[in-house]
Order: sequence, then C-alpha cells, then structure tokens
Amino acid sequence: MRMAGRSFLLRVANVNPANVRTHTDRALYRSIGVFILLYGGYAIVGAATFVDASTNYTHPWWQWLVGPPVAAAVIAYDRAVVGRVAVNYEHLESDDPHQLLRRRTVGLYAGRLLLALLFAIVITEPLMLARYKGEIDAYLGTVHNHELSRLERSGAIAAFQGQVDALRAQDAADGAAVEDLHRLAADKRKEATAVYDQALADSRADGVSRRAGCPPGGFCDSLVQQSRLLNAEATRLDDEASALRAAQEPARQSRAAQIAALSEQMAEQRAANRRSVEANAGFGARTTAMWHLVRADFWGFGFFYLGIAALLVCLDCAAVWLKLVSYGNAYERTEAREARRRELSETRRHGQELRVAEAATAVAGDGLHTAVQEQHLLDAAVAQATARLMAELETQSTPTR
Repeated sequence: MRMAGRSFLLRVANVNPANVRTHTDRALYRSIGVFILLYGGYAIVGAATFVDASTNYTHPWWQWLVGPPVAAAVIAYDRAVVGRVAVNYEHLESDDPHQLLRRRTVGLYAGRLLLALLFAIVITEPLMLARYKGEIDAYLGTVHNHELSRLERSGAIAAFQGQVDALRAQDAADGAAVEDLHRLAADKRKEATAVYDQALADSRADGVSRRAGCPPGGFCDSLVQQSRLLNAEATRLDDEASALRAAQEPARQSRAAQIAALSEQMAEQRAANRRSVEANAGFGARTTAMWHLVRADFWGFGFFYLGIAALLVCLDCAAVWLKLVSYGNAYERTEAREARRRELSETRRHGQELRVAEAATAVAGDGLHTAVQEQHLLDAAVAQATARLMAELETQSTPTR
C-alpha cells in the first residue's frame, strides 16, 4: 500500500516506477505528476468558465460536463510527452552512452506549445474575466449608458420624440390661444374693478366731481356704466374662450391619442435598445472591456492580469517544460538501455531464426533434388525392364523352324 502511494504520482507522470532509481528523478517526475493533476483542475474550471462565458453567463448546469473530457485529452497528451523516451536503435552493439538516446524532436514540443497558447486564449482568458467581473460590469454599465444616450438622441426615438414635441406644441398653441382670451377677460375685469372703484370714490365725493352720490348721467354713473361694459366684455371673452376650447377638443383628443401611441412606440423602442445594448456583454465585449481597463490602469489591472495569465500559462506548460530540460536523465538512460537490450536480443533472435530458415530451406532443396534424381533413375530402370520384357515376349511368340 505504501509503495502504491509512493508510485501514484509516478504513474500519473506515465513513467515506470521500477526505473526511477535516483532521488532527483523521483522528485522530478513526482513534480510533473503534481503539475499534471493541478492542470487537470485548472482545465476543468477553465472549460466550465469558457462555457459559461459562451452562454452569456447564464450558468448552465452542463458547463461542468465539458471540462473533464478536455482535461483528460490534454493530460493524455502531456503524459504521452512526459513518458516518451527517445531511444536510439542504431548501433545496438555499441556501449557509447551518447548513442542511447536520439536527439529531441521539435515537432512534439512545438505542438504542445501551440496547444498551450490556444488554452491560454480559450481557458485562461475566461478565468481572468471572471476574476475581474465586478470591474468589467461597472465599465460595461458605463458603456451601455453612453450607448443608450446616443440611441436616445438619434434614430427612431428621436424621430418619435420630434413628432410628440410637434403635437405638444400644437396643444400648447391652442392652449395659449384660449389662455390669451381668458387673460384678456381677466384684464377687462381688472379694469372694470378699477373703474368701479373710481365710481365709488366719486360717490363719496373723493373723485373728480367732488360731489357725493351717483346721480344718473353724472360722472359716477358713467364710470359705473363703463365698468358694466367691461364686465360684459370680459364675460364675452370667457365665452369665446370656452367655445374655442370646445372647438379644439376633438383635435386635442386626436393629438393625445397620437402622443399615447408614440409614447408606447418609444417605450418599446427603448426596451428594444436596452435589450440590444445589454446583449453586448458577452465574451468579446468583456475582453474589450478588460483590455481597456488594462490600458487605462496598468498597475491596477494590467500588471496583475498579465502576471496571473503568465502564471496559468506556466502551469499549462510546466510538465512538458520539466520533461524538456531533463533530457538524458538517469531514468531515460535506464529505459533506453533496457529498450536497446531488448531490441538487440530480438534482433539477434530474428537473425538466428532467419539463418535457421535459410538452412531449412537449403536442406529441403537438397532433399528435393535427391528425390528428383531418384525418381529419374527409377523411371529409367522401369523403362529398361519394360523393354527387355517386351523383347522376351516377342522372342517366345516367334515359331521355331
């Protein structure tokens, strides 16, 4: 149980625990195993975050089902790279240690580096966007408000608002006409009151005539008549204003219905604009917002953003990098010796089998040649015996004289 626990990380690193014999190799491959396990968790969380970002942060339940297959695929690639030993199968009988391993191939590591860069974009970026979600939401809110203000000042809403303003201007003009009549009537009444006050003053001998009372035909009486005429004029103006208001009412109601319809269309357009603007909050918009924050405040956002992103990319490449820099360690040389020994043994066995097969083929060929010769001799003997027998038969059948 203890050995199984000690070799777990070595199994994760896809190496043979029996050939990991030095302390440095054991520490190296256990570190690689730890990095592979850490990368598995990172890939699962990163893939789930990417799916969440792709669905506009609706948090679908199946986002956690995507990460494990992705992590398993990349871990399988890493284990294939780490566990691979480039054995040199040339000059198998040579004991030169420099001929144990082949030279490293660039394609395998270049492919892993390309995969790391792709994962840095696809997985690391959503993780960073989730890390700075609050700041990005605040910035996007500001951007959306500016965009809504711009749409409010232009487009369909501005056209609807112009029509509403024109209709309200007509209502204001009609109302001003009515108000002018009422104001003129009020001025007439105010003037009538002033004239009547003069008549009262004149009746108390405080006016122009300096005579008490208000006899018919006098100055006081003329003032009273003038006041009455002004009140009558004011009443007529109020009646005209009421008649004008009544005449304007159908047009006012029509304009009110148009304003209500336009207001409803404006509300619908505002809702549509808000949905359209707020929908621009997905992966691309949030990435743009993140880079704006990085440029605007590098030491507040950019430094930590780039640092954390670089750390995650290093975690992505750590296992393969350790494999790359540990080329030719004791484990790889041991694996190469055993592989070359097996290959040499199999090669010699194969050569021996070929020689046996050639000898058997030669023996079989000689036996076949002997059998053919014997068959030829047998056929000749049979032919000769047959000829003598026929000759004797002919001699016996000939009559004697």
